[in-house]
Amino acid sequence: MVQRKEYLNKLIEWREKHIIKVVTGARRCGKSTLFLLYIDYLKKSGVSDEQIISVNLEDIEYENLLDYKSLYNYIKARLIKGKFTYVFIDEVQQCKSFEKAVDSLFIKENVDVYITGSNATMLSGELATLLSGRYIEISMLPLSFSEYLEFTSGNNIKLNFNDYLKYGSFPYVASLKKDDSIIRMYIDGIYNTILIKDVATRDGITDISVLESIVKFLCSNIGSPVSTKRISDTINSSGRKISVNTVDNYLRALTQSYIFYKVDRYDIKGRQYLKTLGKYYLVDTGLRNLLVAGSASDLGHLLENIVFLELIRRGYRVNIGKLAEKEVDFVASGPDGIEYYQVSASVLDESTLLRELEPLQKIPDHYPKYLLTLDDIIANTNYDGIRQINLINWLLKK
Repeated sequence: MVQRKEYLNKLIEWREKHIIKVVTGARRCGKSTLFLLYIDYLKKSGVSDEQIISVNLEDIEYENLLDYKSLYNYIKARLIKGKFTYVFIDEVQQCKSFEKAVDSLFIKENVDVYITGSNATMLSGELATLLSGRYIEISMLPLSFSEYLEFTSGNNIKLNFNDYLKYGSFPYVASLKKDDSIIRMYIDGIYNTILIKDVATRDGITDISVLESIVKFLCSNIGSPVSTKRISDTINSSGRKISVNTVDNYLRALTQSYIFYKVDRYDIKGRQYLKTLGKYYLVDTGLRNLLVAGSASDLGHLLENIVFLELIRRGYRVNIGKLAEKEVDFVASGPDGIEYYQVSASVLDESTLLRELEPLQKIPDHYPKYLLTLDDIIANTNYDGIRQINLINWLLKK
């Protein structure tokens, strides 16, 4: 079992602090396993079995706890007096009005509450109001490439990276034999569960075929500017009718299920965020390869997707950079300032190199600028302050 140390350490850091720990992320990204890892850590540090209450609300064993009063009473009856009780509730959004149970547990002495959810709506509405200032969110993603390597055998990093691109980074996928039919079947199961349970059912969407058309449109346009009108026009041209407002609602539902991430544009010179023509990136490249037939020209967009997810893992706020008519792939804002990134499969062709460097060269400030490629390069390749780094080495923080 890969330790997921980055996320595990966050839970350890917040242990017994009077705040609710909310772990969010797409289905099968490892939230439940993270709880198991953390529970194992607690036991090794001296916590008894009686001090740990763990409930998975997707398990039929706990079907009677889908009412918030039942959930609260079940947990309350098992609290240990005089010692901390660690409460873990998996897929908490399955319980209607769960926030009432969670809040009542939170206000009790010596109760340390941890919950997971697969839909961002759990952090909106009543929860945000009732528990405002009382919770921290830990956003979880599937495996980073360095974590992926912990699952795999063999020392050929490039071959492993090709598999990472092709099959994606859901933890269980990484442990399977590289059999296309088996992996596709597993990923298809994840996709359908997310689409039906976390998107369609939760948001009352009945036209699944239109929803799937939007998903495939986004997958086909990873790394390209997207507007709701363009999506609406495309679907309408195929003979089905959908309004811009409905498309907007469907897009919101898809991002709330953590299957897609919307990235807004940022005017670098004007230092302001732009509301139009954002881009969408997918939580996992394996999902994309399942839904859309790939081509050689897709590699650059898949690499962009990988870099975007890694920047998010590292705690950056990420935007698309606009500079007059030029575009910078990513503007990453962190506690130490801003970093700029261009991503390209290869810049061995001189015209490609010049095209990728030009937007970075036009940026008027002196924040770090990086060009990430798959090219084998010498350690200190530098173009007037722009560092070219091998993308795989960057992922492994070499």
